[in-house]
Amino acid sequence: MPGKTNILGKVRKSQLLLPIAALILMLIVNVIITPDFFKISINNGVLYGFIIDVLNRSCELIILAIGMTLVVAASRGTDISVGAIMAVAGALIVRNLGESYDGYATPMLIAIFIGILGGIACGAFNGLLVAKFNIQPMIATLILYTAGRGIAQLISSKLTETGAKATGVILYVRMESFRWIGGFLPHVVIPTPIFIVVAFLILTQLILKKTAISTYIQTVGINPKAGRLVGINSTMVIFFCYVFCGFCASISGLIASSRIYSSDANNIGLNLEMDAILAVALGGNSLGGGKFNLAGSVIGAITIQCLTTSLYAIGVSADQLPVYKAVVVILIVLLQSPAFNRWRRAMKLKKQNAVAIGGTK
Repeated sequence: MPGKTNILGKVRKSQLLLPIAALILMLIVNVIITPDFFKISINNGVLYGFIIDVLNRSCELIILAIGMTLVVAASRGTDISVGAIMAVAGALIVRNLGESYDGYATPMLIAIFIGILGGIACGAFNGLLVAKFNIQPMIATLILYTAGRGIAQLISSKLTETGAKATGVILYVRMESFRWIGGFLPHVVIPTPIFIVVAFLILTQLILKKTAISTYIQTVGINPKAGRLVGINSTMVIFFCYVFCGFCASISGLIASSRIYSSDANNIGLNLEMDAILAVALGGNSLGGGKFNLAGSVIGAITIQCLTTSLYAIGVSADQLPVYKAVVVILIVLLQSPAFNRWRRAMKLKKQNAVAIGGTK
C-alpha cells in the first residue's frame, strides 16, 4: 500500500532510527540478562529498580552529550576535557561548601554558582583556542584534559596537622541538603537528577527554538566560510558552543559531587568524555559537524548506560568497560564512513538493476 510504503520510507530515512534501534536492542539484552529489569518498586520511600537506576545514572551523561552535540556540530571536533571540567567544578563547589557539620562555609547557591562559573571559564578557554586561534579541537581540549584534574586536586588541597600542604585530598560535605541534588528530595520518590535533566533539556530546547542559534551552529558546522558570507560570526558561534559545553560539564560535576558528597578529583567524570562522544555518534549525529539532533544524543546516552549496566551484569569490570565501548565507537564510525556509504549505495543500485532486468524478461 502506498501509505505504508511512505511511512516505512520516512522511518528508514529518520535520523533517530539508529539510536532507537540500538536502545531497543540494549533493553532486550538487559531483559535477557536480568528478567526483572523493568520491575519497579518503592523501597524506603523512593522508586527502586534497574530501569530507574539506568535513567538516574545516565543524567550526567545526557547533559554532557547535549553540550558535546553542539560542539561537534559547530566545530567539527570534540571536547575531550569535559570529564576533567566536571572534576574542577565539583572541587570548587565542595571547597566553598566546607566540611563542617554545623553549616556551610558559603551558602550553597553561591558555592554552586562559583562551581558553574569555573566550568564556564574552562569552556571559554577551550573556545578561545578553537574559535580564535583555530587550534584543532582535540588538541586544544587536550590541555584541560591533561591539566584539569591537577587543577581540581590543587583546589581540593588542605593543610595537614604538621602545616604541610596536601594535594589530591578528598574533601567531604557533611550537610545532608547537598546530597539531595544527586539523590532524592525529601518525600519525593523520583531521583532529583532526573528533574534537573528534564529542566535542562527544556531550557536548551527553548534557547535553540526561540533563537537563531541552532541555524547558526548548523551553518557554521557545514561551511564556516559560507556562514561568514551571509553575516554569521563563526568565531562567536563556535566560542558559544564551547562555553555552553563547559556549562554542561559543570552541571554534571555538581550532580556527580553531590552523589558522593565529596570532591574526588581522580574519579569524578573519569572516561565520561568518551561516553559523551559515543552518545553523539550513537544518536545519529555526524562527527563531521553540521546538522544535529539533541533527541538522538539523549537516546544515545541512555543506550550507553544500558550497555554499561548489561556489561556489569555479566561480570565485566570497570577497567574493561572502555574496551567494549571502543568497539561500539569503531562500528559507528565505520557505519558513518564515506566508504561504507558508497558500498551501500552501490548495493542498492545493483539491487535496483537486478529488479529492472528481471522485470523486462
